[in-house]
Amino acid sequence: MNDKFQNKADELKGRAKEAVGNATDNEQWQAEGKAEQGKSNLKQAAEKVKDAFKKD
Repeated sequence: MNDKFQNKADELKGRAKEAVGNATDNEQWQAEGKAEQGKSNLKQAAEKVKDAFKKD
């Protein structure tokens, strides 16, 4: 359960970084924020797959 919270926190951190990058027109922060969100989304998808197999 802790991994799910950490993944969600990472996603929110990525969103915040992207938003700051957008506000300051900082392309590096925009890209880093999007990358962090993508990585977090992959981890969340993996957690869902693990959960699906645990229920059976």
